Amino acid sequence: MIRQIAILLLSGVVVLMTGWARAETLNVSLVLSDSSPPYRQFAESFNKSLTATKADVAVVESHEAGSATHADLIVAVGMKAMEMTVAQNGAPVLAVMIPDNGYQELMAKVLRQKPARLISAIYMNQPWDRQLAFLRAAFPERRKIGLLHSPGTRIDIAGLSKQIATHGGSLIAQPVQSTEKLFPSLESVLEKSDLLLAIPDSAIYNSGSIRNILLTSYRKSVPLVGLSQSYVNAGALCAVFSTTEQMAEQAGVTVASFSQNRQLPAPQYPADFTVLMNQQVARSMGIELPLPEKVLSQMGRAGKRER
Repeated sequence: MIRQIAILLLSGVVVLMTGWARAETLNVSLVLSDSSPPYRQFAESFNKSLTATKADVAVVESHEAGSATHADLIVAVGMKAMEMTVAQNGAPVLAVMIPDNGYQELMAKVLRQKPARLISAIYMNQPWDRQLAFLRAAFPERRKIGLLHSPGTRIDIAGLSKQIATHGGSLIAQPVQSTEKLFPSLESVLEKSDLLLAIPDSAIYNSGSIRNILLTSYRKSVPLVGLSQSYVNAGALCAVFSTTEQMAEQAGVTVASFSQNRQLPAPQYPADFTVLMNQQVARSMGIELPLPEKVLSQMGRAGKRER
């Protein structure tokens, strides 16, 4: 009898302790790569998203990983922030606004140097199946997809080529071995392609090269499919991408879930996305684009409102 009472008392203590643990505020360190507008916008949207979830979370913003020492969870925004936090802190990390290949490359280095820790990500780029569905919906007659990639970019060219071929298309992929060979490689790919698909590869697509890439593709009448709204604003024909607000909302929901179960999901692509068309560029290139609503419908899921 005494033993049964002791067990009941112990069970009650465990239940109380579990309740207290669940009631504890989750301390989150939001580490931004810098204070530029995209990161500031993410921070604002992230805090709004968390407020909407009503999770018991306290967020402290920082630009330095060292200040996140006592955090229960670190949200690292951008590659610079992720590199800093992974190198200096032991708390779980949720990286956001990073490309999938950047995450994979950094994780390969981390696993060689340190024991595995809880690190996950919400990528900024779209999964291949979504991008290809977008191309089929927007350009049903353009099936020769040009793609440039640098040696350091992790892309399964054979797998991607096979995936495109299953829908009657072909991939014209060419590595760019150096900056000097970028435009000769670009000219070669454009000669064989119906469109050029940009990928998150900073060795190729950067502030020093994008203008000339756009001009060259325009001159060859091969539209460039960009990575973001800024690409479309600069002259790309269209893009499927996730906005800062969409990624911040997904991060907020993920953190709210972590506050309850202390588990991060596996690295994932953006859940929501936006389709954007540049009708002015389309007219000047003599291309008739379908309405964004029709593209989204053919892709098989609803996105956010576009223009």
